[in-house]
Amino acid sequence: MDFSSTALRVLRQVADSGSFTAAAAQLGYTQSAISRQAAALERTAGAALFERRPDGVRLTPAGLTLLRHARTILDSVAAAERELTGPAAPTAPVRLGLFPSAGAVILPGVLTRLAAAAPQVTVTTREGTTPALLRALRAGSIDIAVLTSRPPHRPSDGESPRLHIAPVEDTELLLGASATGQFSGRGEVHVDELADAPWIAAPSTGAEPLLGVWPGLPGRPRIVHTTRDWLTKLRLVAGGFGVTTIPSRMATVLPPGVSLLRVEGVPTEVRRILTARLPGRPGPGIAAVLRAITSAV
Repeated sequence: MDFSSTALRVLRQVADSGSFTAAAAQLGYTQSAISRQAAALERTAGAALFERRPDGVRLTPAGLTLLRHARTILDSVAAAERELTGPAAPTAPVRLGLFPSAGAVILPGVLTRLAAAAPQVTVTTREGTTPALLRALRAGSIDIAVLTSRPPHRPSDGESPRLHIAPVEDTELLLGASATGQFSGRGEVHVDELADAPWIAAPSTGAEPLLGVWPGLPGRPRIVHTTRDWLTKLRLVAGGFGVTTIPSRMATVLPPGVSLLRVEGVPTEVRRILTARLPGRPGPGIAAVLRAITSAV
């Protein structure tokens, strides 16, 4: 079978992005070019590699098998390119994916610890939802993912290969509200008081549940603003334009004007922070980053 490196990069990017359209945008190709590369790959492999579904594109078992080898091939090509460019100081590059708020509350501590304990490790980061980060791990686009999960804490999507997932910390989910608004001066609020509250939430998808609205809220939530950006969320809360859910770990990075309240009348909501990576023994760079994450959290 004669596979080009371009075709293997397309395979990896489709696995990472979950759609031909998103893969085209990331690689700088047209969607028709991606579709042609995908069709050519399937002809060369003699098997269906892509499963077209309403929620995007997933790899078939044959596609996952080829992806496993594609990662090895592309890593070898990248290593050859580095060697051919000439000698350089030895480094251990690690690609780290994080859930949105982790950049503010976890990443600075991780990088500080690495600078002191493992300065040869160079970290690049990307932000994403749990489904997107799991796809990126299997595609070989990142080496470690920092995820969150809700009870019963099963963040893996059940696809192959099964990822190595380790819990790091549990954090309580709280309500973020304006310090001068309706709940000013209070440390808790009953869930019934939130029935008609204006909510600030992240856009939801079929693969990612609604984030920013209290789970089990009685009735249909009234969502007034949607955004994935945490700074925007917190600024809107501080201005009194709505309420949102906030992990207790974010207490140290809240802007002035935002108060955290416990929600009474319902069981405590706990979110778990986890790390995920491909199975097998991690390399020295990945192991150093995992240690730094545990230490920082």
